[in-house]
Amino acid sequence: MRRCAGALAAAGLLLVGVVGCSDDPPAKGAPGSGGSSTAPSTLDSAAPTTDGPAAQAALPAALTGQKLVWKKCKAPVKAYGSYAQKPEKRWECATLKAPLDHRKPAGETIGIALVRAKAQKPGSRIGSLLFNFGGPGGSGVAALPNSAAEFKTLNSRYDLVSFDPRGVAESSAVVCRDSKQAEAGFRLDNTPDTPAEEQAFLKDSRAFGAGCARISGQILPHVGTSNAALDMDLMRQVLGDDKLHYLGFSYGTELGAVYAHLFPGKVGRLVLDAVVDPSADYVGHARNQTLGFQRALDNYFKSRDISAKDGTARVVKLLDRLDREPMPAGGGRKLTQGLALTGIVLPLYSESQWQYLTDALAEAEKGDGAQLLALADSYNGRDENGEYTTRDHSQRAISCADTKAKVTADEVRSRHLADFTKVSPVFGPYLAWDLAGWCADWPVTGAWETPEVSAKGADPILVIGTTGDPATPYEGARRMADELGSGVGVLVTNKGEGHGAYGTSSCVTRTVDDYLLDGKIPADGKICS
Repeated sequence: MRRCAGALAAAGLLLVGVVGCSDDPPAKGAPGSGGSSTAPSTLDSAAPTTDGPAAQAALPAALTGQKLVWKKCKAPVKAYGSYAQKPEKRWECATLKAPLDHRKPAGETIGIALVRAKAQKPGSRIGSLLFNFGGPGGSGVAALPNSAAEFKTLNSRYDLVSFDPRGVAESSAVVCRDSKQAEAGFRLDNTPDTPAEEQAFLKDSRAFGAGCARISGQILPHVGTSNAALDMDLMRQVLGDDKLHYLGFSYGTELGAVYAHLFPGKVGRLVLDAVVDPSADYVGHARNQTLGFQRALDNYFKSRDISAKDGTARVVKLLDRLDREPMPAGGGRKLTQGLALTGIVLPLYSESQWQYLTDALAEAEKGDGAQLLALADSYNGRDENGEYTTRDHSQRAISCADTKAKVTADEVRSRHLADFTKVSPVFGPYLAWDLAGWCADWPVTGAWETPEVSAKGADPILVIGTTGDPATPYEGARRMADELGSGVGVLVTNKGEGHGAYGTSSCVTRTVDDYLLDGKIPADGKICS
């Protein structure tokens, strides 16, 4: 499991197209394609300051006035795995030129991959509706065509547009290691109990960052969220929209909120669903997820008429068993404690997938780890040939470019491990240790402690929180609405389970459609159940 803001539910809206197989070199057209030959010991953060509008206004006309060349898309199956399906013929792809370094807008450029489907009723077209499906590190070029049925109503009056953010997939993807190294990393014990296990865990974490710097050193300092937000405003201009209309899920809510802070006067109709808590720092975000996943697991067991206490004890017993001795899982592979935990996490993203968890746990308790391993492989982006996508690389690079925090192993042991384990004996130990490993010795200086999302003067923004959301717990939605500012953040509460409400809650879907299509703003505090 990796700490993230979602985009991983197995058959739900937020997964489509992000699980797959690719350890290819940086995309064609990436700066330094093939990677930097040397790893800089320290790379300065390229995150722009909050004078985003001024920075964007300084872009040369060659960028703001560029004409996109749209071409029919081919299915991105190789890049994004078996979940990617052949897009309908109406889908078109193009490449946007953006500054590699927004502080040097007339300097070197990179390509940002875009995909779109034109409005089905051009006579009543509103404009473009931009999507981000989360991660960070998820491919919008793959996700949008594969989830098109969810947005058929919106496509009547909007051009549906999504993109691979800088450092992701077709947009100068960050690459840090090959699939053989990834396989070894996923087999490590990520809740070390001995000095040797701890040393191996931290050594692999440091090697991950060093690999990113060695292979993708030129793009690595420039992949933070503020840079992606600046790219979005360039997209808005090139697409010909006076204001940005946007639908962001999970991490996409943070990206959308940062955009609103940088460009409040350019906010059109923005929707944030499955909301990241903007007030949570590096440690707080991990603790929030510890609480959220345990809450979802408790609700899962209650739905099976099993007490949360007994169900949790059952899972802890299984994980302890696997910590002592990994379990056969077919094909010569074994289910480790860490892989089992990842397999448990995946179906918690969507209530419709809970049956898979029931089946996988039952089989594992009988000594067969194949089903939990298959779920973990899906989460980790591993295909049947043992090849991994680079989504995990992009996710880590973007996250670590954003955060200034550095947590040591000593701090985990003395300050966080007991607290996280008390919150969740299942997920707490992993997420506590991940604090020390995730950005260990990262070669780029992080941009912030927490993102700035205040957007005074912006048009109303819908903020949707689901009470049973495991990855972005509900409490973060209220905080996001508050931080956006009075009269800006409009909270909609979805009483339900799962990560994201649009497309699963008819009430939320109707509310969002009315807002995006007709400008109808719901009452702040509206409740859907």
